[in-house]
Amino acid sequence: MIPVAAGFPYRDARLRLDTLTRLRWLTIFGQGGAILFVAFVLKFPTPMTEAAGVIFFAALLNVGLTLAFPANHRLETRTSALLLALDVVQLSALLFLTGGLQNPFSLLFLAPVLISAAALPPRMTVTLGVFSAAMTSALAFFHRPLPWFDGQSLELPILYTAGVWVSIVLGLAFIGVYAWRVAEEGRQMADALAATELVLAREQHLTALDGLAAAAAHQLGTPLATIAVVAREMDRQAPPGHPLAEDIALLKQEAARCRDILGKLTSLADDRGGPLGEHTLSELLEELVAPHRHFGVEIKVIMDGAAPEPKAARNPGMIYGVGNLIENAVDFAGAVVTVRARWSAQDVTLTITDDGPGFPPDVLARLGEPYLTARRAKAAETRGRAGGGLGLGLFIAKTLLERAGATLAWGNEAGGAGARIALVWRRRDFERVLGPAG
Repeated sequence: MIPVAAGFPYRDARLRLDTLTRLRWLTIFGQGGAILFVAFVLKFPTPMTEAAGVIFFAALLNVGLTLAFPANHRLETRTSALLLALDVVQLSALLFLTGGLQNPFSLLFLAPVLISAAALPPRMTVTLGVFSAAMTSALAFFHRPLPWFDGQSLELPILYTAGVWVSIVLGLAFIGVYAWRVAEEGRQMADALAATELVLAREQHLTALDGLAAAAAHQLGTPLATIAVVAREMDRQAPPGHPLAEDIALLKQEAARCRDILGKLTSLADDRGGPLGEHTLSELLEELVAPHRHFGVEIKVIMDGAAPEPKAARNPGMIYGVGNLIENAVDFAGAVVTVRARWSAQDVTLTITDDGPGFPPDVLARLGEPYLTARRAKAAETRGRAGGGLGLGLFIAKTLLERAGATLAWGNEAGGAGARIALVWRRRDFERVLGPAG
């Protein structure tokens, strides 16, 4: 398949410092407000000095980071994990002063792990989760009394404290996995869309060569005409049998050949574009099938439709998308790939089938999602092809073909003997003059 995904490594994802400092300021104001509310509204005896010192530590850390780095600075993953671990320590210190796990705000242990799961590599999140669970376990046994009415004390049953501990530890695991999964799907989709744009940009550059070729043909026309005139004058002055007569004849022949080539290149700028500007459906299929005929797999192309055969302007998205599907079929076929084209006055249908193992039933409904690697390449490697895949490549092909007006459907042949992908265009969409982007 295509190696585009290699350009989007997970390790390059980094948290912005401004994101962490803003969240920490929100935490600081929330902690300060809660302490003040408990002390002055509920009038519970509260360790104000120590609690203020713990909150001041977080504020001092924020100010220091803000002065040391610009707001748009992106942190290394280890640094981000360390700062989140400091937040866990700061929260643990505050909970130690105010009742430990009996304090309802002990639920905030989930916040740093949630941030880590959404933005940092899994190993960092696991480490931070284990550290948070350890601090939670320590607070279950070591803490000061929960602030309560003056002269009274609230002693919650040990079973309740154990339940809080279990809920926090399970919450760390569940929330961490859930947030990582959702964030990972978002990252994969963003990377896949970026890869699609890269592939499309490459195809647009190839298409732009048509215009450059036409421009070059116009520029080369004048010096080529001069060469032809000089060659004719030399031919007149050289009598038959002259030592240079053969070379002059060859010069005239090559000049005429160059004129023909430049004439074809110039036609690319016209709307008609000749055979290089547009192609019939059979020409398109032969162009896409030809590179795969030497890999030990028979490729049958069947044309089925009443004349006239549909034509399409050269479209990079269509060419890449159909070519990718044919390549996949060849990679996973046992011996035969069949490409069947049908057309009518309303529709154009292209069906690509192979006699390979087919799509696994458990992932058939998810085909077309980025980075889904489901079909196992077996014969591909023996034919010298890079097997595996049907993830990013199929996602890009699907995206480009849908932008070119096609509707895709896939499944397996009867009895699961081989895969089948069908593409359907409305004929007017297939034949219209499409831009390079599809």
